[in-house]
Amino acid sequence: MASWSAENATKAYLTTLKMGQKAKEPDVAEFISALAAGNNARLMVVACASAADSTTLALVAAAHQTGGRVVCILRGLQELHLSQEVLGLDACHVEFVIGEAQKLVLTQYRDADFVLIDCNLENHGGILKALQVVRKQRDVVVVGYNAFCKESRWSGGSRTQLLPIGEGLLLTRIAANAKSAVSGCGIGKSHWVVKVDKFTGEEHVFRVRFPQGKVIEA
Repeated sequence: MASWSAENATKAYLTTLKMGQKAKEPDVAEFISALAAGNNARLMVVACASAADSTTLALVAAAHQTGGRVVCILRGLQELHLSQEVLGLDACHVEFVIGEAQKLVLTQYRDADFVLIDCNLENHGGILKALQVVRKQRDVVVVGYNAFCKESRWSGGSRTQLLPIGEGLLLTRIAANAKSAVSGCGIGKSHWVVKVDKFTGEEHVFRVRFPQGKVIEA
């Protein structure tokens, strides 16, 4: 990950502040946005337990500053439709994917440099473990939100910080070039990818398979 950019962090913070009318927890959103933009994150992934909310908008604001991508992993089509309703016009800046977050992190999004995880997900601890075993070319910042809402199974070791912001944030930085092998979990599986035409708003749903962990663009 590139060096810290105070300018990006400030601009993303102010952009997220302007989105405050949509945000349930603007203090959380502003912090996340500044953290992602300040670290110059280019591939930002959020794994949601339900519909996308202000935390996803925070990454959209950060992406405006870094020129990055925002991927939102959802559990089903119902969550997708709710997310599009909540995000409104900003939904066109998000790549929605339906599937199991832990498997997707090991296959399609192993190069993510900023990952946001809802601790209300049953396997939120497994997502962190998946990130820890993937060999990475750059550092990755992992943030767990809603940490106070449910007993967290977050095993980030001494590098994890618990921040009393909103419903609680768990912050972990995983160094690049980890010396552990890549797990084969999820290889040969499939998931659904949802693409939204930013001009017409039309939804296109594709079933994508990764027979050898390869990415197929829908």
